[in-house]
Parts: sequence; structure tokens; C-alpha cells
Amino acid sequence: MRDLARLPKAHLHLHFTGSMRPETLAEMAAERRVRLPDALLEADPLRFRSDERGWFRFQRLYDAARACVRTEADMRRIVAEAAEDDAREGSGRLELQVDPTSYAPFVGGITPAVEIVMDEARAASARTGVDVGLVVAASRMRHPLEARTLARLAARHAGDGPGEVVGFGLSNDERRGDTSAFAPAFAIARRAGLASVPHGGELLGPAHVEDVLEHLHPDRLGHGVRSAEDPRVLERVVDEGVALEVCPASNVSLGVFAQAQDVPLRTLVDAGAAVALGADDPLLFRSRLVAQYEAARALGFDDAGLADLARASVRASRASDAVKARLLTGIDGWLAAEPADAAARRA
Repeated sequence: MRDLARLPKAHLHLHFTGSMRPETLAEMAAERRVRLPDALLEADPLRFRSDERGWFRFQRLYDAARACVRTEADMRRIVAEAAEDDAREGSGRLELQVDPTSYAPFVGGITPAVEIVMDEARAASARTGVDVGLVVAASRMRHPLEARTLARLAARHAGDGPGEVVGFGLSNDERRGDTSAFAPAFAIARRAGLASVPHGGELLGPAHVEDVLEHLHPDRLGHGVRSAEDPRVLERVVDEGVALEVCPASNVSLGVFAQAQDVPLRTLVDAGAAVALGADDPLLFRSRLVAQYEAARALGFDDAGLADLARASVRASRASDAVKARLLTGIDGWLAAEPADAAARRA
């Protein structure tokens, strides 16, 4: 089998705080004399119930981690390490999702918060060779007017170069908020040429996927895995050309599926959906990008199928044409090369 860490790919679903290395979080907490919940420091992936109580526990732990991020240096470190980790896993394109309101009080506002992340993303792109773009995300837990403010901020920094904002998202508990109320914010983002990349169809089923399709007109759907439960909805996803950011480890940790073998990745791909695998929040789920490709391999995807998943991730990205061409050529080369185990047998 070919080495999945050498397979060029794009990483399109990674949250800012959730991208942190556990040791980085521990160091930040120690510097501030903050006592973290023991669960955040455990080596094993966290498991949550699929109900609202489980989500509350997940959010409490995420908030505890986020509360340790208090300086510009902290923010820069997170971006730099996310790019370094992606580089080690063969990712040539990272679209990192950030809600700047969480960090704004420590750096002078939402505009400086975004510009700090942008600046470090440019520097990290140059150092690591990973082309880093940003997705500015609003939260379902806040008022839709705040989402419009963030959409305008994202629009001012739109572009496809390293460190620029390429998309606008909507995250947090899918069971909260009125999806249609966020439509004006997404309209602002679309007019600026930004990709529409809201979450949907993980905690809730196909009806929620349709709700997001109807009101937010996504280019990509964060998760969207529950569309597999309704062939009609899945057909609509495919017909509208909406790529799905599927995060198998996240689905299992959040109790959406009991085990990785239950994630309907094959159903989605066989229906014609473009699927980009993502790690979501490796800080909590202890599973990075290559592990998602390993999960696909365990589901029966051979190397050609895994290469197709990598191609889909690149094509669904907002990378420049030059970056896409480079990564697609690299994927072809990975597939053309002899697997290491075959070479060893010949030797």
C-alpha cells in the first residue's frame, strides 16, 4: 500500500482552536495557571453522546481550550503549527476556519484578529509549502446580525492567495438558530466571491441538509454526511455540485455513528458526491488528516479510490489554479509510483 502521508491533498475542514496540538494547549494553560479538564489532556479520542447533553460537554471542553488562547503570539503559534502538521501529512492546501469574535477581546477587535491569522498564514505558507487560506465563520449561537458583520469583514479580505479569506462558514450546534436568518450574511459573502461553506447534516438529518441548501446555497457543506439517509436529498447535493467535507473521526466521536465502518462514505461517493476528507477538531478527537484517509482505506477504498478522494479535495478547494494543478499532478505521481511494500518484496 502506498504511504498516505505522501499523497498530495487539500484539507478543507479544520477549526482554529480544534487544530491545536495537545502539548501546545498544555503549555498555554500552564503559562496562565489555568487548570484544564482532565479529558483535554488524555491521549485517547474523546467520545460524546449524540444528544444535546453530549454536545454541551463537547462545547464546554472546546471553550476551555479556547479560553487559553489570549495573545497574538498564541494565535500565530496555532496557525504555524497547523500548517506544519498538514505539511507532514501531505496536505498542500489548508483552508483553516476561524471565528474571530472568540479572540477579538485579547487583540483589539475582530479586524485585528483576522489580520493576525492572515499574516501568519502567509508566513506559514512560505515556510512549509502548504498554501493556507482562511474561512471566516459565524456561530449559530449568536445573533444573525453578527454573522453579517463577519461576512462584511471576510469580504474585505477576499482573495485566493496565501493567507487570504476564501470562504464564509456557519458552525456550532446545528439544532440552534434559524438557518434562513443567516441567509443575508451568506449573500454578502457570495457577492464578494467567497465560497459558502456552512456546517449541516451531521447532528441533524437530510431535512436539515435541504434547509441549508435552500437558504445558504453552499459550495461545500461541512459534514453533510446524513444526506446519505435520503437518496432524493443526496441526489440534490450531487446535482447542485455541493462538495461534502466528511470527517469520519468527528462523526464517531460525536456519536453520529457507532464506529468508523458505519460512516456512509461509499454511499456518498458512489452517488457521485465530491467528498473532501477533513480532521475537524484533532485536539479533541485525536485524529488528524491522514487518519481520515486510513479510515477510508479500511472502508474498502483502494489506492486509486483514495487518490480520487484527494483529487476531489483539491478541486473543491479555493486554491489558485496553479496550486490545484501542482497538487493534481502530484496525486497522479503518487498513484503511478510503485507501492513501498511491492518494492520491498522485489528487493
